[in-house]
Amino acid sequence: MAALVGRHTLCWDAGTGSGQAACGLADHFAEVVATDASAEQIAHATPCEGVSYRVAPAEDPGLDDASVDLVTAGQAVHWFDPKRFFESVSRVGAPGGAVAVWAYDLFQIPESAAVEEVFHAFHASVEAHWPPERALVARRYADLFFPFEEIPVPPVTMTAEWSLERTLGYLSTWSALKRCSKETGRDPIADFEAAFAAAWGDPADSKTITWPLILRAGRIA
Repeated sequence: MAALVGRHTLCWDAGTGSGQAACGLADHFAEVVATDASAEQIAHATPCEGVSYRVAPAEDPGLDDASVDLVTAGQAVHWFDPKRFFESVSRVGAPGGAVAVWAYDLFQIPESAAVEEVFHAFHASVEAHWPPERALVARRYADLFFPFEEIPVPPVTMTAEWSLERTLGYLSTWSALKRCSKETGRDPIADFEAAFAAAWGDPADSKTITWPLILRAGRIA
């Protein structure tokens, strides 16, 4: 992301959440301002040198006009009012600045078709319980309002090496699963745990989990 711009004075990370992206960006910018509308998220964000956290909505970050070299939003822009957010991006963006938004959808386990089959059945059982905003992620931001000159970016994939326990632990954090449990009284993890175990083999074995990133970047000015 840092390579999209020539000047690295100020980066704004909108919807920063835990600060995961902001901390990485701090290695490349003199200052990173990381905002989130949730005071609770900011209170628990990871302290990092060069990152200042603020409680502020993405649509009104409180930044000076033409001051920001790079604006980022990781796994967040689908929660914003896109028109108002991008109006703010245009206002705060410095000449030569850029904006990059990204997200990830369902993971893949290329080495095991059996596990993927169980995973897709699991997802189908909770899919109706995702919040409606997530549909934009499922469409890979293809119809996201994005009023900037597009910058071509290469494909990027996240990877992890996870055991069965770590994988099920990740699935248990899904908001769709929590809503499903609350609204139906069933435990989707318990429903599919035996099928996952049978497809996985030795539960201690690590498998490569991949998330192809959805990534769009544009030139602000």
